[in-house]
Amino acid sequence: MKNEMKKTLLLLITVLLSANSYSQKDTLNAPKAVLPDVYADPHIAVFGKKFYIYPTTDGTDGWNATSFTCWSSNDLVKWESEKVILDLPKDISWAKERAWAPAIAYKNGKYYYYFSANVNIGVAVSDKPTGPFKDALGKPLAPKGMLKGQMIDPMVFVDDDGSAYLYFGQGNCNMVKLNDDMISYDASKIISIKPKGYNEGSFVFKRNGKYYLMWSEFDTRDPRYSIAYATSDSPLGPFTKADGRTVLKREGVVKGAGHHSVVKVPGKDEWYIAYHRFRIPDGNGYNRETCISPMRFDKDGNILPVDVFEIVKPVKVKGKK
Repeated sequence: MKNEMKKTLLLLITVLLSANSYSQKDTLNAPKAVLPDVYADPHIAVFGKKFYIYPTTDGTDGWNATSFTCWSSNDLVKWESEKVILDLPKDISWAKERAWAPAIAYKNGKYYYYFSANVNIGVAVSDKPTGPFKDALGKPLAPKGMLKGQMIDPMVFVDDDGSAYLYFGQGNCNMVKLNDDMISYDASKIISIKPKGYNEGSFVFKRNGKYYLMWSEFDTRDPRYSIAYATSDSPLGPFTKADGRTVLKREGVVKGAGHHSVVKVPGKDEWYIAYHRFRIPDGNGYNRETCISPMRFDKDGNILPVDVFEIVKPVKVKGKK
């Protein structure tokens, strides 16, 4: 009888250990990147019934890309190249290289494309989200040396009332309300802040009346590269950092996870975060790949830690042309 009990107990322990092992996250195998080859700093957006990603072309030491591409998807899973939408040597007179970290916004029936070029910020415009885009100013929107830090990583948030705000900067987060033309602003009204841990890659969105300012911490070549955030009742702050609430960070084979953007599925409280990580395998700060993960909130509106191993299921945009 005792032997039978021992066998039964050992069997039960084996089953429990087996079940527990299956429930553990596999941190040695991450989901595939959503874009082929190496792309970084993805700005994700939804226009009509399609999703779009606007990334930095990676793969060169010093990040010396000279053009920007666009990618489109009907479901967040399968992505199609829309090819080059802005070529610095061909389309820009004031910068020829270091094409980094773009962003896009829609207003006035047009698409405004903000981009970093040779450590200046420019703006281009098109009638379509896939371009081609034309330089709107013939000069930088925010020139190199204008403020402390680097003039890179632009992002524009358009509020519910149509007001648009520009966020940019490495080293400091600079914020200013854009004029209605989307290509000018009052430089005397720029607000510069540096939240604890802030490095670059600011991104702003609004949910349930609360404004979220997100950014990347550490250096993009550092495996610890990660995402934090702060909140405010105003698009220009003051912002209060959510201390101890890192949104995205390295885990297992995923390293250098950061420089993100966020998209909301129209008509739903359903959110996704696009970001880059070191290419798997053998990637680094110059060889990064673009990924997407679900992003969720708790009942108090805090952003929950993103699971970089969760696989995104196909998502459809309904009710829009």
